Amino acid sequence: MAQDTPLDRFRDVLRGTSRALANEPEVELGFTADAPTASGKHIKVPMPARALPADQVAEARGVADGFALRMRYHDAQLHARAAPAEAVARAVFDAVEHARVDALGSTGYAGIEANLDHALAQRMRSDPITRARSRAEVPLSTAIGLLVRERLTGRVAPAAAAPGMALITDWIEERAAAQLDRLPGLVADQSAFARGVTRLLEDLELVQGEIEPDEADEGGDESDGDDQETPDEEGDDEGEQSGGDGQVEARGEDRSDDESEGQSDDMSEDVDGEGDDMADGEDEGGMMPVRPNRPFADLNAQFEYKAFTTKHDEVVAATDLCDADELERLRAYLDQQLVQLQGVVTKLANRLQRRLMAQQSRSWDFDQEEGMLDAARLARVIINPGLSLSYKIERDTDFRDTVVTMLIDNSGSMRGRPIGIAAISADILARTLERVGVKVEILGFTTRAWKGGLSREAWLAAGRPPQPGRLNDLRHIVYKQADEPWRRARKSLGLMMREGLLKENIDGEALLWAHGRLIARPEDRKVLMVISDGAPVDDSTLSVNTGSYLERHLRQVIAYIEGRSPVELVAIGIGHDVTRWYSRAVTIMDAEQLAGTMIDQLASLFDTE
Repeated sequence: MAQDTPLDRFRDVLRGTSRALANEPEVELGFTADAPTASGKHIKVPMPARALPADQVAEARGVADGFALRMRYHDAQLHARAAPAEAVARAVFDAVEHARVDALGSTGYAGIEANLDHALAQRMRSDPITRARSRAEVPLSTAIGLLVRERLTGRVAPAAAAPGMALITDWIEERAAAQLDRLPGLVADQSAFARGVTRLLEDLELVQGEIEPDEADEGGDESDGDDQETPDEEGDDEGEQSGGDGQVEARGEDRSDDESEGQSDDMSEDVDGEGDDMADGEDEGGMMPVRPNRPFADLNAQFEYKAFTTKHDEVVAATDLCDADELERLRAYLDQQLVQLQGVVTKLANRLQRRLMAQQSRSWDFDQEEGMLDAARLARVIINPGLSLSYKIERDTDFRDTVVTMLIDNSGSMRGRPIGIAAISADILARTLERVGVKVEILGFTTRAWKGGLSREAWLAAGRPPQPGRLNDLRHIVYKQADEPWRRARKSLGLMMREGLLKENIDGEALLWAHGRLIARPEDRKVLMVISDGAPVDDSTLSVNTGSYLERHLRQVIAYIEGRSPVELVAIGIGHDVTRWYSRAVTIMDAEQLAGTMIDQLASLFDTE
């Protein structure tokens, strides 16, 4: 007890409070210097200084209360089923659900209400809404989340967000005031609330036809029958007129860049502090990006992708991002977390090895004058000593040299168990494939910063030129080179467990990078396996270009590799459907299926001539 510090006692108090709010006695709480997160029953909140300043204590309390309330009042599976596929609509949907949970848990509790308000105010300080100079620069998810919060609790937006809210409030109220007014009556029923939010998104033309109105209202009260027809009629009328409205167009990829420039900026702020918090249900929080699954759309043949600047991009070895001692600790942590899984993956990998070895069939030429002594024909010599000894020679087998590149998404939404399983699976598969003479390269891709980094600063200094293209600093990581033995690279894979490494993801350029490295290899057969959990997302880029800018480039890159390149491309999606982009792909809903799926996909590739 003598070792307990004020910080330890504060953590114990927060843990007890979180358990009470969540109604869950097994909640564990810890501090972090990175973005706050919640995974399962584990919560990490911002670490205050040792002197426990009042504002930092209030922020930690607010974050802890928010996560605990989500455990109690938020059904992640229901939320995932009801959430729209389009990125901007999904961000708004997440932000509004966040407001519902906070309102439901803080009603009647002044202390919780004050804690949540303080945490929100802290979050708003770094939100793009505080830097917005026009309506086009205001993130819709933040603005609508704050409006819904005001409707549910009566509390106005934090002062830092007030100027940005003034730019867009009238625009939202003009289109969706009726639906905003209906939400307070649905706050206790998450399913009904989700249907109400879907109608809100329809009124704002962020989704169309996601849910049939009659089906959405099944089981509702008869007293609501008259009200249900009004939003349907309004949605239909607005849907017919959306082509000429010129304010919001959720499918900017169907238009040319010039036509959609004015509309796309209204909705392209699809990732922000509040919306991100709900992006993946209970798993992550803080600065987590939204992972959109857009409907497949025709691409504009004239679409051109560019980067505002590549000066700050980097291709870096994992060993250069942290020292050897930290890599050792990270690898030990990874092994400790996945001890049970490692045994399962090893068995699966051995099964893959047996399948690959079986393909390397051996054949012989018999009755040769020299070579290896053929023991099966020695009986002939014994029977007739006049016969000479018989030899055999092994024929040359045509087993194509092969190299496999594993390109792993290192974005923030992979944080936790998915990235850990990806790391250990890649590690064991690399060892397995090298046993049978298949070289393996392991790569990762992310960005150097959240929300733009040095590239965005350069763009701002240049006067914010329109349509700047990709607006973030790329970070491509080499965990293991193809010619490097797996033992030497084993520790490097632990880097994926480092907090703060995983940020945003720009898939198209990562595929081109990995593809270029493969093409330069001398092997006859080249396989590129992509492991991801959704579409490309970079808040900075999408906030100043069309909402489909990164996704459209990804589709073009995939089409090029699949149609014109000798590289065999296969993708595995974790929790998100990637078959809409890749022709050879599989989607898994549980990260623990990753190892078996990777092995099945590789085995099927090697089985195919």
